[in-house]
Amino acid sequence: MNPYSRHLVTLFVLMVVFVIFPKQTFAQQEPVNFQVFYDELSPYGQWVNYKNYGYVWIPDVGSDFAPYSTAGYWQFTDYGWTWVSDYEWGWAPFHYGRWGYDNFYGWLWVPGNEWGPSWVNWRKADGYFGWSPMEPGLSLSVSFGRPYDRNHDHWMFVRDRDFERHDLYKYSVNRSENARIVGNSSVINTAYIDNRNTTYVAGPAREDVQRVVGRTIKPITIRENSRPGKDQNNGDLRIYRPKVEKSVGSQSRPAPGRISDLNDVKKPSERRGIVQPRSQESQNINPVNSQPAQQQ
Repeated sequence: MNPYSRHLVTLFVLMVVFVIFPKQTFAQQEPVNFQVFYDELSPYGQWVNYKNYGYVWIPDVGSDFAPYSTAGYWQFTDYGWTWVSDYEWGWAPFHYGRWGYDNFYGWLWVPGNEWGPSWVNWRKADGYFGWSPMEPGLSLSVSFGRPYDRNHDHWMFVRDRDFERHDLYKYSVNRSENARIVGNSSVINTAYIDNRNTTYVAGPAREDVQRVVGRTIKPITIRENSRPGKDQNNGDLRIYRPKVEKSVGSQSRPAPGRISDLNDVKKPSERRGIVQPRSQESQNINPVNSQPAQQQ
């Protein structure tokens, strides 16, 4: 085979690999450690040393904040239903780690090293889809069996026809209805394993959502972003999602540059929330065919 022919064969193989295995680009990034979380999230919240979890992050947001609820929406991608956050820091806490809740401090994020489209538990009921953040320290299988506790109600439900809305929070069902809906719902527990051997639940079946919205839903492709953040255009969603290790090689142990004393952290109602930029796409959404559900 002459050099020109070999070049054409090589080019063809590379094109086939790119088309068939678009997700494999993830594994080719240089690994980072938890320091990327400590450094990149510091401007948007406080790092504290929290009992049982070590360093956790408390965002500078208002008392109405709830993970996978405010300032974001669900987008169907080649990884399933993926949470697209409008917060500048959303690339990290909604795709790595878990969200916990403290009765005084509110929501806090515990770092983790596995990337997923989201880390939530899912339920479906007649006319509704719902989800809640997975608890820290629990495996996927264990979280399926956790009893529903109405005193720590962190479920968010929307009418199934509103599931794709970009201003999703406005259409959430009043939380006083959660006990009734949960009691008549079933767990969505179909697990998926991606090319990194990460197991997660990708949310409602595409066919179920298509049926209620009355149109075909095509997945968009997730591409790699070279820096923290996300960008969506031309049908692709670019997200910064490096391979994260707790430590890399002989480097010093990662740690936040500044650690706040828990006694200095205010409760959410007194906290100074930083208004985060919202994506232009979200601002331009004009709700139709449905009225926002009443908030509690």
